[in-house]
Amino acid sequence: MATTAPPFVFIDAPTLRSTLSYKNLIGHLQTTLPAASTTLQSPTRHAHPTSATASLLLMPCWSLSPSLPYIGVKLVTHHHNNNSLRLPSIHATFTLFHSLTGQPLAAMDGGELTLLRTSCISALASVYLSSPSSQVLLMVGAGSLAPHLIKAHLTTRPSITRVLIWNRSIDRAKTLSEKMGVEFEADGISFEHTERLEEAVGAADIVSCATNSEAPLVAGARLKGGAHLDLVGSFKPSMRECDDEAIRRGRVFVDNEAAMEEAGELVGAFERGVISRREVAGGLVELVKGEKTGRRDVNEITVFKSVGSATWDVLAAQLVYETLIKAQNGQ
Repeated sequence: MATTAPPFVFIDAPTLRSTLSYKNLIGHLQTTLPAASTTLQSPTRHAHPTSATASLLLMPCWSLSPSLPYIGVKLVTHHHNNNSLRLPSIHATFTLFHSLTGQPLAAMDGGELTLLRTSCISALASVYLSSPSSQVLLMVGAGSLAPHLIKAHLTTRPSITRVLIWNRSIDRAKTLSEKMGVEFEADGISFEHTERLEEAVGAADIVSCATNSEAPLVAGARLKGGAHLDLVGSFKPSMRECDDEAIRRGRVFVDNEAAMEEAGELVGAFERGVISRREVAGGLVELVKGEKTGRRDVNEITVFKSVGSATWDVLAAQLVYETLIKAQNGQ
Protein backbone atom coordinates (compact mmCIF):
# COMPACT_ATOMS: atom_id res chain seq x y z
CA MET A 1 0.00 0.00 0.00
CA ALA A 2 1.47 3.33 -1.04
CA THR A 3 2.15 5.89 1.64
CA THR A 4 0.90 9.40 0.96
CA ALA A 5 3.82 11.78 0.67
CA PRO A 6 3.81 14.58 3.27
CA PRO A 7 3.21 18.04 1.83
CA PHE A 8 6.36 19.90 0.83
CA VAL A 9 6.36 23.49 2.03
CA PHE A 10 8.54 26.52 1.41
CA ILE A 11 8.90 28.68 4.50
CA ASP A 12 10.16 32.19 3.79
CA ALA A 13 11.54 34.66 6.32
CA PRO A 14 8.24 36.46 7.06
CA THR A 15 6.52 33.12 7.65
CA LEU A 16 9.31 32.03 9.98
CA ARG A 17 8.99 35.24 11.97
CA SER A 18 5.22 34.95 12.25
CA THR A 19 5.34 31.25 13.17
CA LEU A 20 8.05 31.32 15.84
CA SER A 21 8.15 33.47 18.95
CA TYR A 22 11.31 33.85 21.00
CA LYS A 23 9.52 32.51 24.07
CA ASN A 24 8.28 29.40 22.27
CA LEU A 25 11.62 28.62 20.63
CA ILE A 26 13.60 29.14 23.85
CA GLY A 27 11.16 26.85 25.67
CA HIS A 28 11.33 24.26 22.89
CA LEU A 29 15.13 24.21 22.98
CA GLN A 30 15.15 23.96 26.75
CA THR A 31 12.79 20.97 26.82
CA THR A 32 14.14 19.07 23.80
CA LEU A 33 17.90 19.52 24.15
CA PRO A 34 18.44 16.90 26.89
CA ALA A 35 16.99 14.03 24.83
CA ALA A 36 17.99 15.37 21.41
CA SER A 37 21.64 15.65 22.42
CA THR A 38 21.82 11.83 22.51
CA THR A 39 19.76 11.08 19.39
CA LEU A 40 20.90 13.76 16.94
CA GLN A 41 24.09 13.15 14.99
CA SER A 42 25.87 16.36 14.03
CA PRO A 43 29.28 15.90 12.39
CA THR A 44 31.81 18.69 12.19
CA ARG A 45 30.66 21.31 9.74
CA HIS A 46 32.38 21.56 6.39
CA ALA A 47 33.98 24.99 5.92
CA HIS A 48 35.44 25.95 2.58
CA PRO A 49 37.02 29.32 1.75
CA THR A 50 35.65 30.56 -1.56
CA SER A 51 37.79 33.72 -1.60
CA ALA A 52 40.01 35.72 0.74
CA THR A 53 36.93 37.22 2.38
CA ALA A 54 34.23 34.60 1.81
CA SER A 55 33.43 31.04 2.81
CA LEU A 56 30.88 28.26 2.30
CA LEU A 57 29.69 26.15 5.23
CA LEU A 58 27.73 22.88 5.09
CA MET A 59 25.98 21.76 8.28
CA PRO A 60 24.23 18.36 8.24
CA CYS A 61 22.36 16.70 11.09
CA TRP A 62 20.14 13.63 11.41
CA SER A 63 18.13 11.89 14.09
CA LEU A 64 18.47 8.27 15.19
CA SER A 65 15.10 8.35 16.96
CA PRO A 66 11.73 7.70 15.25
CA SER A 67 10.19 10.19 17.69
CA LEU A 68 12.25 12.93 16.06
CA PRO A 69 12.14 11.78 12.41
CA TYR A 70 14.21 14.45 10.71
CA ILE A 71 17.32 15.04 8.64
CA GLY A 72 18.41 18.61 8.12
CA VAL A 73 21.09 20.28 6.03
CA LYS A 74 21.99 23.96 6.11
CA LEU A 75 24.10 25.64 3.44
CA VAL A 76 25.66 28.92 4.54
CA THR A 77 27.68 31.58 2.76
CA HIS A 78 29.68 34.16 4.70
CA HIS A 79 30.91 37.25 2.85
CA HIS A 80 32.81 39.50 5.23
CA ASN A 81 32.69 42.58 2.99
CA ASN A 82 28.91 42.62 2.70
CA ASN A 83 28.68 45.08 5.57
CA SER A 84 30.09 47.78 3.31
CA LEU A 85 27.31 46.95 0.83
CA ARG A 86 24.61 47.22 3.50
CA LEU A 87 23.92 43.51 3.08
CA PRO A 88 23.92 40.73 5.69
CA SER A 89 27.28 38.97 5.81
CA ILE A 90 25.56 35.59 6.14
CA HIS A 91 23.05 33.99 3.77
CA ALA A 92 21.68 30.48 4.15
CA THR A 93 19.10 27.94 3.11
CA PHE A 94 17.86 24.97 5.14
CA THR A 95 16.26 21.74 3.89
CA LEU A 96 14.34 19.37 6.13
CA PHE A 97 13.79 15.68 5.22
CA HIS A 98 11.86 12.83 6.86
CA SER A 99 14.51 10.54 8.34
CA LEU A 100 12.49 7.33 7.94
CA THR A 101 11.61 7.77 4.25
CA GLY A 102 14.08 10.38 3.03
CA GLN A 103 11.23 12.48 1.63
CA PRO A 104 11.82 16.24 1.52
CA LEU A 105 9.47 18.08 3.87
CA ALA A 106 10.45 21.73 3.74
CA ALA A 107 12.85 24.30 2.43
CA MET A 108 13.18 27.38 4.55
CA ASP A 109 15.07 30.63 4.81
CA GLY A 110 18.24 29.47 6.53
CA GLY A 111 19.35 32.98 7.32
CA GLU A 112 16.25 33.78 9.33
CA LEU A 113 16.33 30.34 10.97
CA THR A 114 19.95 30.98 11.99
CA LEU A 115 19.15 34.41 13.43
CA LEU A 116 16.29 33.02 15.48
CA ARG A 117 18.00 29.90 16.81
CA THR A 118 21.30 31.72 17.51
CA SER A 119 19.65 34.47 19.52
CA CYS A 120 17.49 31.98 21.41
CA ILE A 121 20.49 29.79 22.26
CA SER A 122 22.18 32.84 23.80
CA ALA A 123 19.04 33.74 25.71
CA LEU A 124 18.69 30.15 26.95
CA ALA A 125 22.28 30.20 28.23
CA SER A 126 21.50 33.51 29.92
CA VAL A 127 18.78 31.79 31.96
CA TYR A 128 21.53 29.86 33.73
CA LEU A 129 24.42 32.33 33.57
CA SER A 130 23.22 35.93 33.88
CA SER A 131 21.85 37.58 36.99
CA PRO A 132 18.03 37.29 37.26
CA SER A 133 17.99 40.96 38.26
CA SER A 134 19.95 42.19 35.22
CA GLN A 135 18.85 45.70 34.25
CA VAL A 136 21.31 46.92 31.60
CA LEU A 137 21.99 45.10 28.32
CA LEU A 138 24.81 46.19 26.01
CA MET A 139 24.56 45.10 22.38
CA VAL A 140 27.95 45.21 20.66
CA GLY A 141 27.22 45.25 16.94
CA ALA A 142 24.21 46.51 15.01
CA GLY A 143 23.98 43.96 12.20
CA SER A 144 21.14 41.62 11.29
CA LEU A 145 21.59 39.45 14.41
CA ALA A 146 21.57 42.35 16.90
CA PRO A 147 17.79 42.99 17.10
CA HIS A 148 17.14 39.26 17.51
CA LEU A 149 19.65 39.01 20.35
CA ILE A 150 18.14 42.03 22.06
CA LYS A 151 14.61 40.62 21.82
CA ALA A 152 15.67 37.15 22.94
CA HIS A 153 17.56 38.51 25.98
CA LEU A 154 14.58 40.69 26.87
CA THR A 155 12.41 37.57 26.75
CA THR A 156 14.43 35.69 29.38
CA ARG A 157 15.41 38.76 31.40
CA PRO A 158 12.30 40.98 31.61
CA SER A 159 14.06 42.90 34.39
CA ILE A 160 16.12 44.74 31.73
CA THR A 161 15.09 48.40 31.54
CA ARG A 162 17.97 49.90 29.55
CA VAL A 163 19.60 48.74 26.31
CA LEU A 164 22.83 50.30 25.02
CA ILE A 165 23.92 49.72 21.42
CA TRP A 166 27.46 50.20 20.11
CA ASN A 167 28.68 49.74 16.57
CA ARG A 168 31.75 50.89 14.65
CA SER A 169 29.32 52.87 12.50
CA ILE A 170 27.58 55.10 15.00
CA ASP A 171 24.84 55.79 12.45
CA ARG A 172 23.90 52.10 12.36
CA ALA A 173 23.82 51.97 16.17
CA LYS A 174 21.63 55.08 16.24
CA THR A 175 19.25 53.71 13.60
CA LEU A 176 18.83 50.42 15.46
CA SER A 177 18.33 52.09 18.84
CA GLU A 178 15.63 54.37 17.39
CA LYS A 179 13.87 51.46 15.70
CA MET A 180 13.93 49.31 18.83
CA GLY A 181 12.83 52.24 20.96
CA VAL A 182 9.69 52.64 18.88
CA GLU A 183 9.00 48.89 18.97
CA PHE A 184 9.31 48.70 22.76
CA GLU A 185 7.92 52.13 23.61
CA ALA A 186 4.95 50.67 25.48
CA ASP A 187 7.25 48.51 27.63
CA GLY A 188 9.15 51.45 29.10
CA ILE A 189 12.56 50.18 28.01
CA SER A 190 15.20 52.81 27.26
CA PHE A 191 17.26 52.33 24.07
CA GLU A 192 20.42 54.37 23.57
CA HIS A 193 23.29 54.33 21.09
CA THR A 194 26.75 54.96 22.44
CA GLU A 195 30.21 55.77 21.10
CA ARG A 196 31.89 54.95 24.43
CA LEU A 197 32.30 51.20 24.36
CA GLU A 198 34.49 50.80 27.45
CA GLU A 199 32.13 52.92 29.53
CA ALA A 200 29.13 50.93 28.28
CA VAL A 201 30.84 47.61 29.07
CA GLY A 202 31.37 48.80 32.63
CA ALA A 203 27.69 49.68 33.03
CA ALA A 204 26.21 46.49 31.59
CA ASP A 205 24.86 43.45 33.42
CA ILE A 206 24.75 41.54 30.13
CA VAL A 207 27.11 42.21 27.23
CA SER A 208 26.09 40.51 23.98
CA CYS A 209 28.48 40.63 21.01
CA ALA A 210 27.65 39.86 17.38
CA THR A 211 30.42 41.19 15.14
CA ASN A 212 32.98 39.99 12.61
CA SER A 213 35.82 41.57 14.56
CA GLU A 214 39.32 40.15 14.38
CA ALA A 215 40.53 42.48 17.14
CA PRO A 216 39.21 42.40 20.72
CA LEU A 217 36.37 44.80 21.40
CA VAL A 218 35.33 44.02 24.98
CA ALA A 219 38.02 44.75 27.57
CA GLY A 220 37.74 42.23 30.38
CA ALA A 221 39.04 44.70 32.93
CA ARG A 222 35.93 46.82 32.34
CA LEU A 223 33.43 44.04 33.10
CA LYS A 224 31.75 44.66 36.42
CA GLY A 225 31.27 41.98 39.05
CA GLY A 226 28.26 39.83 38.25
CA ALA A 227 28.31 40.58 34.51
CA HIS A 228 27.51 38.02 31.84
CA LEU A 229 29.39 38.14 28.52
CA ASP A 230 27.64 36.57 25.52
CA LEU A 231 30.00 36.02 22.55
CA VAL A 232 28.25 35.14 19.29
CA GLY A 233 30.16 36.59 16.35
CA SER A 234 33.41 34.67 15.97
CA PHE A 235 33.49 31.25 14.34
CA LYS A 236 37.14 30.89 13.29
CA PRO A 237 40.46 31.26 15.15
CA SER A 238 41.32 34.62 13.59
CA MET A 239 38.19 36.28 15.02
CA ARG A 240 37.97 37.77 18.53
CA GLU A 241 35.32 39.86 20.27
CA CYS A 242 36.95 40.08 23.71
CA ASP A 243 40.45 40.15 25.13
CA ASP A 244 42.23 37.52 27.22
CA GLU A 245 41.36 39.32 30.45
CA ALA A 246 37.65 38.69 29.87
CA ILE A 247 38.34 34.98 29.45
CA ARG A 248 40.63 34.94 32.48
CA ARG A 249 38.12 36.71 34.74
CA GLY A 250 35.06 34.84 33.54
CA ARG A 251 33.75 31.35 34.15
CA VAL A 252 33.50 30.09 30.59
CA PHE A 253 30.76 27.95 29.04
CA VAL A 254 30.30 26.94 25.39
CA ASP A 255 27.34 25.97 23.23
CA ASN A 256 29.21 22.85 22.08
CA GLU A 257 32.75 21.48 21.93
CA ALA A 258 33.35 22.92 18.46
CA ALA A 259 33.70 26.33 20.12
CA MET A 260 37.02 25.23 21.61
CA GLU A 261 38.35 24.49 18.12
CA GLU A 262 36.81 27.38 16.18
CA ALA A 263 36.40 30.45 18.40
CA GLY A 264 39.35 32.81 18.35
CA GLU A 265 38.73 33.99 21.91
CA LEU A 266 39.20 30.46 23.23
CA VAL A 267 41.77 29.09 20.76
CA GLY A 268 44.04 32.07 21.44
CA ALA A 269 43.51 31.87 25.20
CA PHE A 270 44.50 28.19 25.18
CA GLU A 271 47.60 28.89 23.11
CA ARG A 272 48.69 31.76 25.37
CA GLY A 273 48.07 29.80 28.57
CA VAL A 274 45.34 32.13 29.80
CA ILE A 275 43.14 29.14 30.60
CA SER A 276 43.28 25.45 29.74
CA ARG A 277 40.61 23.40 28.01
CA ARG A 278 39.92 21.70 31.35
CA GLU A 279 38.99 25.07 32.83
CA VAL A 280 36.05 25.52 30.46
CA ALA A 281 33.22 25.02 32.94
CA GLY A 282 30.79 23.17 30.67
CA GLY A 283 28.42 23.16 27.74
CA LEU A 284 24.87 24.33 27.19
CA VAL A 285 23.35 20.84 27.27
CA GLU A 286 25.04 20.17 30.62
CA LEU A 287 23.54 23.39 31.98
CA VAL A 288 20.05 22.49 30.77
CA LYS A 289 20.33 18.95 32.16
CA GLY A 290 21.53 20.28 35.53
CA GLU A 291 24.82 18.40 35.23
CA LYS A 292 26.74 21.66 35.54
CA THR A 293 25.99 24.58 37.83
CA GLY A 294 25.54 27.94 36.15
CA ARG A 295 25.86 31.22 38.01
CA ARG A 296 27.03 30.57 41.57
CA ASP A 297 26.86 34.03 43.14
CA VAL A 298 26.00 37.65 42.44
CA ASN A 299 29.60 38.71 41.83
CA GLU A 300 30.69 35.96 39.46
CA ILE A 301 31.51 36.94 35.87
CA THR A 302 30.24 34.41 33.33
CA VAL A 303 31.11 33.96 29.65
CA PHE A 304 29.12 32.06 27.03
CA LYS A 305 30.73 31.39 23.67
CA SER A 306 28.59 30.01 20.84
CA VAL A 307 29.65 29.02 17.33
CA GLY A 308 26.43 27.31 16.29
CA SER A 309 25.43 23.73 15.70
CA ALA A 310 23.33 21.85 13.19
CA THR A 311 21.54 20.36 16.21
CA TRP A 312 20.08 23.77 17.05
CA ASP A 313 19.02 24.17 13.41
CA VAL A 314 17.10 20.88 13.30
CA LEU A 315 15.30 21.57 16.57
CA ALA A 316 14.31 25.06 15.44
CA ALA A 317 13.23 23.71 12.03
CA GLN A 318 11.21 20.98 13.76
CA LEU A 319 9.26 23.56 15.75
CA VAL A 320 8.53 25.85 12.81
CA TYR A 321 7.58 22.98 10.47
CA GLU A 322 5.32 21.21 12.95
CA THR A 323 3.71 24.47 14.08
CA LEU A 324 3.02 25.48 10.48
CA ILE A 325 1.60 22.09 9.46
CA LYS A 326 -0.69 22.04 12.50
CA ALA A 327 -1.91 25.54 11.62
CA GLN A 328 -2.56 24.53 8.03
CA ASN A 329 -4.51 21.49 9.21
CA GLY A 330 -6.57 23.63 11.59
CA GLN A 331 -5.23 21.92 14.70
